[in-house]
Amino acid sequence: MTNAVIVDIVRTASGKGKPGGALSEVHSADLLATVLGALVERTGIDPALVDDVIAGCVSQTGDQALNIARTALLVAGFPESVPGTSLDRQCGSSQQAVHFAAQGVMAGAYDVAIACGVESMSRVPMGASSTGGVPLGPLAKRYASLPNQGIGAELIASRWKFSREQLDEFSARSHRLASEHAAAGAFDNEIVPVALPGGGQHTVDETVRADTTAEGLAGLRAAFENAELGERYPEIAWSITPGNSSPLTDGASAALIMSDEKAAALGLKPRARLHTFAVVGSDPEIMLTGPIPATEKVLARSGLTIEDIDAYEVNEAFAPVPLAWAAEMNADPGRLNPRGGAIALGHPLGGSGTRLMATLINHLEASGGRYGLQTMCEGGGMANATIIERI
Repeated sequence: MTNAVIVDIVRTASGKGKPGGALSEVHSADLLATVLGALVERTGIDPALVDDVIAGCVSQTGDQALNIARTALLVAGFPESVPGTSLDRQCGSSQQAVHFAAQGVMAGAYDVAIACGVESMSRVPMGASSTGGVPLGPLAKRYASLPNQGIGAELIASRWKFSREQLDEFSARSHRLASEHAAAGAFDNEIVPVALPGGGQHTVDETVRADTTAEGLAGLRAAFENAELGERYPEIAWSITPGNSSPLTDGASAALIMSDEKAAALGLKPRARLHTFAVVGSDPEIMLTGPIPATEKVLARSGLTIEDIDAYEVNEAFAPVPLAWAAEMNADPGRLNPRGGAIALGHPLGGSGTRLMATLINHLEASGGRYGLQTMCEGGGMANATIIERI
């Protein structure tokens, strides 16, 4: 079968996903067009060769409505002949875009594709595409109610018996690692500048706080405490706060994917091979445990073990998610999110999948690691998992 490879991968620096955030005046299409244009500029590829642009985006309304992939590629100056499509697999949307792009290449349907994602949570608030909360509709016949993701995180913390101190210590670690790597220039190769409407450029992750400590986080109040839900879930200790959760974030990211034969014909050097893929459904009530069975599935398909993996990127939607994953997989904590995770670097929903992949590839290149594993929990109870091999 044809190998699918990543030739290059880039992201924007994160912006706080609220009015006044560094990227809040930048339209979503401009954010996504920035990373699409950067791939062309960095590789020299003729954009007319791109068979499809597949973009992850969760809130497909407002600025992000009407197929943001197609809008953004036209804004980026791609030829009108290049198509684009947008998909929503919740937080794993652009990771799923990577899967679809790579699988298209491996099947011979594409020679060249771009997998990407974007979310401007300052301009299109989370949940904006849903009216009246979680749209259960006929699903209510099966589930009387489904709590929000914060309650899912609380349930994980209680069922895996993580203390508030453990959650805050892990969160402080995320900020420490991210700030240390940023200071050392470790993100420079993945971040591309975003032109700001008022002049200047945005190049530094706005969500990283170098002075974060577990002691400081301990003073924050629980974000999801609710008396009615407390009666329904008496085991919850109410330990999830804004400090041990990922922040609302603006950002975009993109990966140029093609067959290894096409890369050779174009004189391009691949950076990583897409090795193995998996996607699973999981309990939609607790919602965030999907990375565990997704990892088990992708490892079984790959023939590798967790010990063979040199680095793991497990999205830090909430601190208990990667902690529970690491406990169940008996994973080396030193290999988990080694440059910090979404608690520090941000979580622009549809843009997070290719953002994590960019950080993972750059870490493998810097450390000399061979295999990397990425997995993300997703709204509604799902998860993607991907294994890549550094070239």
